[in-house]
Amino acid sequence: MLTIASRSFRSRLLVGTGKYASLQQTGRAIAASGAEIVTVAIRRSNIGQNPGEPNLLDVIPPDRYTLLPNTAGCYTAEEAVRTCRLARELLDDHRLVKLEVLGDPKTLYPDVTATLDAARTLVAEGFEVMVYCTDDPILCKRLEEIGCVAVMPLAAPIGSGLGIQNRYNILTIVENARVPIIVDAGVGTASDAAIAMELGCDGVLMNTAIAEAQRPELMASAMRHAIVAGREAFRAGRMSRRRYASASSPVDGLVG
Repeated sequence: MLTIASRSFRSRLLVGTGKYASLQQTGRAIAASGAEIVTVAIRRSNIGQNPGEPNLLDVIPPDRYTLLPNTAGCYTAEEAVRTCRLARELLDDHRLVKLEVLGDPKTLYPDVTATLDAARTLVAEGFEVMVYCTDDPILCKRLEEIGCVAVMPLAAPIGSGLGIQNRYNILTIVENARVPIIVDAGVGTASDAAIAMELGCDGVLMNTAIAEAQRPELMASAMRHAIVAGREAFRAGRMSRRRYASASSPVDGLVG
């Protein structure tokens, strides 16, 4: 089970809701993913604040999924904190949030200083903060020390599909963490998700890799299996790497 704060989940795949062709496709792909945690961009999605418009909650009902409101599109700590407070009001005192404070519209890299400031404020107000950040082991430790319930380093820029660009940083982050480490952003295909899990990450969050696939529902299913396979491989413990060949069958007692 994946435990975040006081909540436990069977699935280690977390998914987003953006970029799909329709709400119906969103619902089908998320169902195919097997995900239990679904992140929602409060500033870009209607979850009831716009009566009369299509409501995202019609396809991801809160009684079936754990909603993870996020602060996508926020470029200051103040904006991010205000967005989390809005989510808390809209979702009946919901405290689990995903914090992201962006620093640049081209790369969508996080603003480290603003992220730290917003995290401190939100934790002090009783929010359970899952935080998007760079793959900097020192920063990840600081966010854990502030009180974030999960740290979410990027694999590559948001929506890039480049996969994990710095495996050694991710490995260091995992080795030093006492809270769940969830790779967030940059996954492009199932093998990327499997690699993240093989490194020991507790989960992977993705959106574009599924939503922009030619067949989103099939890709969602592929990601579901990749997460399971990668986690099992990590728990099994891979064989050591060798420079030269090693015979698969025993050489002792060969018949002359």
